[in-house]
Parts: sequence; C-alpha cells; structure tokens
Amino acid sequence: MNLQNPKKFKLLIDQAHEVARNVLRPISRKYDKGEHSYPKELDMLASVVDGMNAGSEGMNAGAAVNKRGNTDDSNKNGVNMSTALSIIEMCYGDTGLLLSMPRQGLGNSAIAAVANDEQLSRFEGIWAAMAITEPGCGSDSAAIRTTAVKDGDEYILNGEKIFVTSGERADAVVVWATLDKSLGRAAIKSFVVLKDTPGMKVERLEHKLGIKASDTAAISFVDCRVPASNLLGNAEIDVAKGFAGVMETFDNTRPLVAAMAIGCSKASLERIKEIFKDQLDKNYSTPYLQTSNIAAQIYRMEAEWEAARLLMLKAAWMADNRKPNSREASIAKAKAGRIANEITLKCVELATTVGYNETELLEKWARDSKILDIFEGTQQIQQLIIARRELGKSSSELK
Repeated sequence: MNLQNPKKFKLLIDQAHEVARNVLRPISRKYDKGEHSYPKELDMLASVVDGMNAGSEGMNAGAAVNKRGNTDDSNKNGVNMSTALSIIEMCYGDTGLLLSMPRQGLGNSAIAAVANDEQLSRFEGIWAAMAITEPGCGSDSAAIRTTAVKDGDEYILNGEKIFVTSGERADAVVVWATLDKSLGRAAIKSFVVLKDTPGMKVERLEHKLGIKASDTAAISFVDCRVPASNLLGNAEIDVAKGFAGVMETFDNTRPLVAAMAIGCSKASLERIKEIFKDQLDKNYSTPYLQTSNIAAQIYRMEAEWEAARLLMLKAAWMADNRKPNSREASIAKAKAGRIANEITLKCVELATTVGYNETELLEKWARDSKILDIFEGTQQIQQLIIARRELGKSSSELK
C-alpha cells in the first residue's frame, strides 16, 4: 500500500495550503464575529477554483460525477480524492469559509451523484445547497414530511426545511421531499429548486456555536411549483430499491465531511505542537512511556488523527474507483468527526489561557469542529449504519 498523497495532486494541495494560510486565516476571526456577513473575499477565490476545476481534477463539491468515468480495473485517483485533499487544507484555514465557497455546496454533490446527463449540463455552474432536515426530522431522513405532488409538468412542494447550509446565498436548493408518505423511504426524491422560485421563502438565519461565516437557513415551501425536469434521478417509485438513489449522495459527501474534520483538527494539532515544541521529540525517538504527560497526549492525538486521515482516503479512493463505499464512508465520517472534537477541545485544554483566548484561533477551531460530528449524519447514526453493514441487517431490522 502506498499511503502517500498522489504526486499529481501536490501542486493542488500546496496551493490550497497557501490559500488557507494567506487568505482564509487572516479573515477567519472577522467573519466569525460578523455572523451572516457574506465573505466577499471568496468571490475571487471561487473564480480561481472554477478555473482549476475546468482544467483538471480540482476541488469540486460535485465530486461524485467522476464515479462514472472509471470503467476498467485500473487504479484511479480522481476528483473525489483531489477534493478531499483540498478540503483538508482549506479547513486548516477555516471550515466556515470553506462551507461558504460559491458553487461548492453539498447540493452540488447531490446533483453530481444522481442527475442525468441533461441535468448535469443544465445545472452546471450553479451553487446548490442541500435541504434535508425538518423540524420533526433530524437524523432519520426517512421521516421527511415535505411533500411533492405531481401536477402536469410540475411538482408542487409543501413543507419546511431547517439547518440548510448556504440556504440564503446559494443559487438553488436541492430539496428532499416525499411523493407518497404511505410508501416510506422509497417515495423520497430530491428536487432542484432555483432561488426566488415563487413559494420558496427563507424564513430566518440561525445563530450558531461555530462555522459562523457560513449562513444556515430555515426555508419554507408553500405551493412551490418546480418543473418535473428538476427531479433528480428516476421519478418512478421503486419499493425494491427504496431509498438507495438519494442516499448515494451521502456515500460521496461523508468522506468530504471527514476531510473537513481532519483539516480543522490538523490546525489545532499543529498549533499545540508549536506551543509545546520544547517538550516534544521531533524524531519520535523517545519511548512513549518515557515522555512527559503532555507529550504523550499530543502523540496519542497524532495517532488518532492519522488513523482518521487514512480511513477518509480509503473511502474517497473507493468512490473514485466505483466501489461500494457506504460502510467505509460512515466509518471515516464517524472516526474523523469524533477525533476532531476530541483533538480541538484537548488542545484548548492543554493551552490553558492561550487556548481560551480570542487572540488565538484554538477556541474557534474547537467551536467549528462540533458541527463536523453532527451534520451529514450524527456520530450515532454513522455507528448504526456501520452496524447494519457489518451484520447484514436492513434499517427495519436494526434501528
């Protein structure tokens, strides 16, 4: 096994790292304090990313599109891998600003995962948010109550979505809705609803613990008419296939959320190592049991971080090579989300007054990291998915 980053992505990773240090870090505190203010500095950066994506495999939230490209048995490190590696570096700068990047919304991954060729072409270049969670439906996506009723060449959407990342700023929102509540999971489909569509309204923006640079919206849909051609994937309800179509999105986005957690915790680890550099053996030649307590804690965090990074790379590699990765995606997301919380909070603790002060970003990284263990499926939900895959149980058999 070659555990090094693919050489062809070195320039991309280096560029993302420089952007993180020289663009995102300097404005990180500004937009943390100015919650709901749009980071104008990202417009130019987004244009650069667009150019990189047009020329090669760059940082593309719609990473799933590359799954279709590898039809032989050759090893491929494609856009899922390059996106994950880029995200690590960008979140090393600021997670909230990464989530605010135009045309890099999680809805773009949904479009890339299940859209047909015509839709991929029509929605190319838009910034798409993802609207799944509802007031009475959090981790159980199958409990969605937003309805979509067919009326000629349109669907009429009614319902409410909450915690929509980039819900106000994005060009469109990918909305999960049910065609028939009585049929459960199988009837849930996703629809692309363009901004300013009559009947869609942003009700409020949430005030959050972290990622404050990113707007998080509550959106209502009242008799909102959407063209039938905006339904992603197959319009037919296939009870046998069930929920699989729309859930394909998560198999590609969960490794990316894991990458966010790895990037955020990487920043904290690097800073704590700078603070305690005189107590650390940079060559790791001192036996673990002979180190100081602080050094031992830092070494343990490094080991956990490295394990999470490798699990994430495996899940992203499987996506690039068209291998079923639902189990691995959940393992990576569960591990990375948990250790990011542990590492960032422990670094605040070890740094004492330095870690708790706003003159440092350590406390901000700790706040930002919490969401990475929650959205795209909580820690508990990931463990449940992993258990189902390990035991060969369905969602109805193991709840």
